Amino acid sequence: MKKILSFAMLLGLVLSCTPAQPEAVNHSEYQTTNPDGMEQVYEFLKACGTYYIATVDVDQARVRPFGTVNVFEGKLYIQTGHSKDVAKQIAANGKVELCAYNGSQWLRLSGTLVDDERVEAKKAMLDAYPSLRGMYNENDENTAVFYFTNARARLCSFVNPEVVIEF
Repeated sequence: MKKILSFAMLLGLVLSCTPAQPEAVNHSEYQTTNPDGMEQVYEFLKACGTYYIATVDVDQARVRPFGTVNVFEGKLYIQTGHSKDVAKQIAANGKVELCAYNGSQWLRLSGTLVDDERVEAKKAMLDAYPSLRGMYNENDENTAVFYFTNARARLCSFVNPEVVIEF
């Protein structure tokens, strides 16, 4: 009887700490058939502000926050510095996954990142984030911009079916 009561108390505690289901979210703006799917992923990430990117470091996963995202010449880009471990990990294995949450939906984006050394791509990113110009310059050797290839985004919530966007 004591074990049953303890289990019932534990279950009650868990249920009281479980957040309520969020309100239904309208996914009508996120359609897999929409040719602007990459733009939708960009808008979601931009609205979130911070997203988390996972890389592989030999045999260990590494995750860290990012905040840069840009569309340039029809490709989705992120930015970091070549001197950082994350850039070295991407150079060794470009397969990454990122995750972002906006309070009611989350986005998981997997794909392969490709380093774009062109000054024009770096400039476009730094123009989109002028506050980074204190640390980066499109003409330096440190600024790194990567674009996604073979990208697959999954937009999820607790109340709506998953939406898949590929680009």
